[in-house]
Order: sequence, then C-alpha cells, then structure tokens
Amino acid sequence: MAKHQITELETGERVISERIPGVRSVALGFWIGAGSRDEPDARAGVSHFIEHMLFKGSARYSAQEIAELFDELGGELNAATSRETTVVYARIPDDRLETALDVMADMIYRPSFSELDSEREVVLEEIAMVEDTPHDLVHDIAAEAVFGGHVLGRPVIGRADVISNVTRRVMAAYHRRAYVGERLVLAAAGNVRHERLADLLEERRNGAISDVRLPTRKPVRRLPPPGLRFQRKDTEQYHVCLSAPGLSRMDERRFTASILDAIVGGSASSRLFQEIREKRGMAYSVYSYASQYSDSGQVGLYVGTREENLASCLEIAVSELTDLASGNVRREELARAKENLKGRLLLSLESTSNRMTRLGKATITGTPLHRVEEIVRRLEAVAAGDVAELADELFAPERLSAAGIGPDEGRFREAVARVNPGLLAKAA
Repeated sequence: MAKHQITELETGERVISERIPGVRSVALGFWIGAGSRDEPDARAGVSHFIEHMLFKGSARYSAQEIAELFDELGGELNAATSRETTVVYARIPDDRLETALDVMADMIYRPSFSELDSEREVVLEEIAMVEDTPHDLVHDIAAEAVFGGHVLGRPVIGRADVISNVTRRVMAAYHRRAYVGERLVLAAAGNVRHERLADLLEERRNGAISDVRLPTRKPVRRLPPPGLRFQRKDTEQYHVCLSAPGLSRMDERRFTASILDAIVGGSASSRLFQEIREKRGMAYSVYSYASQYSDSGQVGLYVGTREENLASCLEIAVSELTDLASGNVRREELARAKENLKGRLLLSLESTSNRMTRLGKATITGTPLHRVEEIVRRLEAVAAGDVAELADELFAPERLSAAGIGPDEGRFREAVARVNPGLLAKAA
C-alpha cells in the first residue's frame, strides 16, 4: 500500500496525501473539525447550513460558476456534515487539480454567504424531507433517547426554528471561528504529488492567523439513564431503534466492536438479517449500526416492520444479543465476520475517494492511521471471548434505549415492555 505524506503549514492547516500513480484521478477533501456538536443550542444546525452556503458563491466564484466549472471538469463536488466534522470533497481528472483546488479553497476560506434566504428554504425543505422519512428520522430520535440533553443527542441537520431565523452575520462569525488553521485538513489520494499540493494550498489559504476559536467541546461526563422516545405518524410500518452508548474512536476495542457489528446485523449473513428477514420474513430492512466520537459513541439496531411483527422482532433481536453476550459466539461466524471486514477494507482501497476519506477523517479526528496490515492483524487477534464480553457490556437489555415512529404508541410500549420492562417504569 502507498505511504502517505503529511505537511503542516505555518497557519496550522495540514495537508495529507497518498500518491497512486496508476490512476488518472484525484480525490480531494477539505475536512473541518467542526460539526453539530460544536454549536450552542441557539445555533443548532448552523454547521450544516454553512455547508450548504459554501456552494452559493465565494469571493471569486458565483454559485453558477462553481457548478459549471465542476461540470466542465467532469468531476464530482459534494459535502457532508456530521456531529464532529464537516467535509467538502471532490473527485476530478488529475490534470485539472489546480482548477478544482482553486475553486474549493475559495469556497472554504472566502464564502460570500449570498443567496442566504433562498438556501434557507432549501435547508428547511431538507428538514421537512427527513420528517417525512421515518427510517431516517428514527435515528435522530434514538440519539436523543441515548444522550438526552447533551449536544450529541441533537440532529445534525438542525431545527427549523433556528434555521428560519439565523442571520448572515451569525453564519459569518461561526465560519471565522470554525474554518481556521488547525481545524482544517486537506486530504488527497490519486495521481497527485504531495509537494505540489501543499504549495497550491499555501498560495490559496488565508494569510492571517486568527486567534478567534470555537469553545472547547462539552465532554460526555455522565450519560442519562436509557430513554424512551416515540413519535406518532400514520405509517404502514413501525420504525424502531434499540440503542445504547458505544465506544469512542480511540478505544482499542473498536476492532472487536466492528466484528460484533458484522455478526449482529452488519452483513447479509448476520444474525438479525437471517433470523428476522430471511427465515421469518418479518422485515425488509433490519441492521445494526455504530457511531464513534472523540469521547463516546453509540451502538444500536434498526428494524422496520408491521404492527403484528413488532414485538416478535424486538424479542428476536434481544434474544440474539443475549445469546452472544452469554458466550455463544460460533467459530464459523467469527471467522466469516473477520473475512468480511478484511475483504471490505481491501476493496475500499481501490477507490481514491475512500482512500482520501480514510486519510482526512483520521487526521482531523486525531485517530491513529494504521497501515492495512496492522488493521488486519488487530482484526485477526479478536477472540470469541472478546466479542461476547463486549456484547454483554454494550447490549445488555437494561442498557438499551428505545425509539420508535408509528401509528400507535401503546403498541410500541407493549413491544418494548417484552424486552426491557424497566425502561417503561423509568419513563413513567
């Protein structure tokens, strides 16, 4: 595997890249170490709103010019906001690197925040779209059930009441504090020379070193007890998440957690997929998931099912989790999970975009950037007992929060009572 190179500019920005001579493309990503977790309650959603506004014009390029230039490049330009990061990323032919970086740097450093009101309506429509998409919305409700009033429990997309009133002045002030030197990483993978990339950014960065910074993140000190959340909607299915606090991205057990996720519901041969969908036909969509943050995390499972199957689905899910926690990690499923993760890792390395994401995300979050051989070694070292122990710690029924969307809260509560009766007592 190619070795990456990293350079820090005098203003704090870091440039990290990996050269892959056999391709004719470059994947670029500006990673910003700020997300919804860094916002005060009164500004919930401003990170995501700024992500939108970066595309609406900069000091040198209008919104239409940005779109037209990337169309002419035959490239892809997009962005995403999470709880702890924002990224603006592109994939372009290698001979168009300078043009692409010129536009992207101007978007990042010098957004004009023009067309604010029209883009405000776009974000409000996006919030409305999530509200109309219960299998997405339930994950926001699940985060609130786990983290309560902590900022990690808020939706990344923000709240309509905040977005409706945020001003250009507020947006610009937040941008000045968040999009600064040490919070910025430029990552690249493909047919790119590191020294040239660093020089190109040096020419286009902000010259001044700002002493205005976002406040220190509020740490997760003490989480609330498991929560129960329900939102009534006239849906054909109940959309349910059982979730709990998980591991931080620095926890050495994260390799064990990846294997546990693959066994529980992260693949087509996983227990939840096989037991609930394939054998019983009780759901179309059922899976497990995990999110890792700087000092905490979240694990959970999702199922979308009709009312008559709801209680049975939750019972099967908790039964499988309990079986794993009791030590019944079968040799063949452990081996299959390891091979699945190793195969997915190796296949992902054929994509310059995936390689760029690996570099950028690790650098901006301070996560160790292990070589592939080291990751494989750590996965191979995970024993069945490690998986069982972690399942017992993370997925004990009494630790599970429950979040649901559907037509009848009573039916939801009845189903939850069959897997964690104590949760209803606490909610009462």
